[in-house]
Amino acid sequence: MSQPFNSEAHTGNASLPLVAVVILNWNGKAYLEQFLPALLASSYPNKKIIVADNASTDDSVSFLKTSFPAVEIVINKTNEGFAKGYNSALKKIQADYYVLLNSDVEVTPGWIEPVIRLMESDASIAACQPKIKAFKNKHQFEYAGASGGWLDEFGYPFSRGRIFDYVEDDNGQYEDAVPCFWASGAAMFVRPGLYHNTGGLDEYFFAHQEEIDLCWRLQLAGYKIYVQPKSVVYHIGGGTLPKENNLKVFLNFRNNLIMLAKNISFSEAIWRLPIRMGLDTIAAWKGLLGGSGGYFIAIARAHLHFIKWCLFDKKRSVFPLSKTGKLNGLYKGSAVWQHFVKKKTKFSEIVIGK
Repeated sequence: MSQPFNSEAHTGNASLPLVAVVILNWNGKAYLEQFLPALLASSYPNKKIIVADNASTDDSVSFLKTSFPAVEIVINKTNEGFAKGYNSALKKIQADYYVLLNSDVEVTPGWIEPVIRLMESDASIAACQPKIKAFKNKHQFEYAGASGGWLDEFGYPFSRGRIFDYVEDDNGQYEDAVPCFWASGAAMFVRPGLYHNTGGLDEYFFAHQEEIDLCWRLQLAGYKIYVQPKSVVYHIGGGTLPKENNLKVFLNFRNNLIMLAKNISFSEAIWRLPIRMGLDTIAAWKGLLGGSGGYFIAIARAHLHFIKWCLFDKKRSVFPLSKTGKLNGLYKGSAVWQHFVKKKTKFSEIVIGK
């Protein structure tokens, strides 16, 4: 196990773990201009800031070279999506820790130190996220991760501070650093060796749910995922695809089903997947009756693509993992039932029963 990290005990930057903060960018010049200054001003000394450009068609790259020469640039020749874009870029980056950071995230000065201190104190922690709050409403948690990601029995993700579309105010109720199921891809610290050895992000996903899938595989391999709320960042969210975008709906539902099929046993799949697809179907019909035909079609497409993936895809990600690790942050029940039927809106009401 690593020794506890104490920044005051280090006399030079070289003795600190090297942290590579990597932003995957696609036509995000405005976000880079807005948020890079605060990132560059982060107090952690042994860091490098890298922008991995996913074949932007704006002038992001030339802007970076002119305005932020201290930022390193990695070029992906095509827009490879979130998953493959990061996999391609991270293969070229050497560091003790990666941070996958969205371009629409505002960091606070000391956001790196608490997470590195935690991960250095326990070598079994594979990935960790900070507390993520809403940039436009800074007293609230943010949808993508809040204070640590959880998963229910049927694969629906939620967080300490966010249940489906209901987001809680941050009143200090989730301040403890604890294991969780998944760390948000908006701001994920991860150990490079474990990232690569478990296959990285599943490139079939393109975007959405891939960080949950990675965290699930890391847990099955015997490692832990954590949230460290002493670190705080602010996320705009929906920077690439707005929440109501039908492509986003399709990717979320398709990828979530694939993630379930990949990571649960056959005996679990034969009852959990039909229930999950039934719940999706109810959501689709609710959308259609509410006037959103695009939402209905997106979920139907997701189911068809999932069935196709099950029957015909020959490149399904299979990794040589022990698959004996304990799963933290897994709710043995239905978050859908608790929220939409029993009308519970807070994480503590569902998981803790308060």
